[in-house]
Amino acid sequence: MKKKMHKLAGLLLLVGTLVAGCSGGAQPSAVQPSQQESGAPAAPTADPASQVFRANLTSEPSTADPGLAKDATSGAVVRATFDGLTRLDKDSKPMKSMASDIKVSEDNRVYTFTIRDAKWSNGDPVTAHDFEFAWKRVLDPKLGAEYAYQLYYIKNAEKVHTAKAKPEELGVKALDDKTLEVTLENPTPFFLELTAFYTYYPVDKKVVEANPNWANEAATHVGNGPFKMTSWEHKSKIVLEKNENYWEKDVVKLSKIEFAMIEDDSTALSMFENGELDWAGQPLGGLPTDAIPSLKESGKLVVHPKATMYWFKLNTTKPPLNNAKIRKALSYAVNRQEIVDNITQVGQVPTMGMLPQSMIIKKDGYFKDNDVETAKQLLAEGLQELGLTSLPPITLSYNTTDRHKKIAEALQDQWKKGLGIDVKLANKEFKVHLQDMHELNYDIGRIGWNADFNDPINYMEMFRDQNTGNNDTGWENEKYKQLLQQSAVAKDPAERTKLFAEAEQIFMDEMPLIPLFTDVDVWVQSEKVKGVQVDGLGFIDLKWAEMLP
Repeated sequence: MKKKMHKLAGLLLLVGTLVAGCSGGAQPSAVQPSQQESGAPAAPTADPASQVFRANLTSEPSTADPGLAKDATSGAVVRATFDGLTRLDKDSKPMKSMASDIKVSEDNRVYTFTIRDAKWSNGDPVTAHDFEFAWKRVLDPKLGAEYAYQLYYIKNAEKVHTAKAKPEELGVKALDDKTLEVTLENPTPFFLELTAFYTYYPVDKKVVEANPNWANEAATHVGNGPFKMTSWEHKSKIVLEKNENYWEKDVVKLSKIEFAMIEDDSTALSMFENGELDWAGQPLGGLPTDAIPSLKESGKLVVHPKATMYWFKLNTTKPPLNNAKIRKALSYAVNRQEIVDNITQVGQVPTMGMLPQSMIIKKDGYFKDNDVETAKQLLAEGLQELGLTSLPPITLSYNTTDRHKKIAEALQDQWKKGLGIDVKLANKEFKVHLQDMHELNYDIGRIGWNADFNDPINYMEMFRDQNTGNNDTGWENEKYKQLLQQSAVAKDPAERTKLFAEAEQIFMDEMPLIPLFTDVDVWVQSEKVKGVQVDGLGFIDLKWAEMLP
């Protein structure tokens, strides 16, 4: 059962090829038809009482608003309760969803979407105006959407977000209730993958304008997806039920989804083994690392490669982590191989760069794993530059799961043995952890990053400047930013890759984060579960899920 690393790398590259195949999706012919349009059979009638899917989210979602969603937990809820112009299929290729037709101009800059007949969960009609409103709302600085930069591919989006242009100058316009016209800054081959991402989802304009807190409770939550929220017991449980107003309701088999919020992975696994959960583990939650060997041996463990990095971000705004040499010393001294062999144990690939294996540019990485001698030298030089004789107290923060705890403890031990430094550990509830990182109220912070689409820009644009929503490090570099700007207009793929390589070199020289490994999803599921879609980006979609008798 043990996966060899070269095999996993190959799988990731295969997934990358499948996902990258979407990049040609600027042409309408590359977009897959919906199940309804392709003639796929509708779901057979099933006993609603048996069509209940139970899983653990581990923690309270930070939001149920697609415009504010920023993490996998919120993403799972939002993806179930909303629908975009496109939706990803099992191979991560975009298929038409809320858009019944897509036309693209000859210069690949103007997209015209025809909005299909559909309703919100409250019965309101879904219109092109809802999409225009939603995208302008995300770009309104007052909303504080950390993913607003994902819309920067649209003409004038960055200028609107930074108050250098008026909202009406944004390259999106509802020509009528059924027609949405979108003009891009430059040809963007992965744009139809972006429209499947939750930041691009619509919201019910009438509902949002009437109640700014509409997404905070089940009673006021309104979506246009396959499921609707009927109960939200905060920090305890979320219940979703089939949305009878969903445009493709006939393919939705589940009548109900019950999401628990159990932080302890061992408790969640016990509940699964006792038949109280139908799914335990990623992408919805975690598994106790001590249970991985026996689950592998039993054949119950599912291992799924994905374009995801496991990182520790560094707060570069205050000493001693404002010194690049000290940041590099901490990164170089980590023994990644030891961590993936002894803690994660399911074939994660040690990665000495910012990009996952499916889009990696420099195969050998930018430094050696477990290079303690170089780390010692860099630490000494960094302390001298800061006028210090020893490293001041620093704290490593992580959100509460068994795996995160053990990895944090391993880093603490490796830094103590290799560099002779003491690092404190602090575990926090996930929502608090994310907020503290965003407010730069941390020293070293654990985070994972699932690719939104399989292209290096998805990782690199996060660090375009210190104000980018998901940067959370305080780091920026003008040359790095210029290289990304040049890549946006580069027509030759080889030139684009060269620009990315230069940018990543700058990033790794500055080291605003510590990369650990390219991750995988691991989970166990009931034999009754069928049709849960986990794609190569680590997204989970329950639209097509069902429970067998």
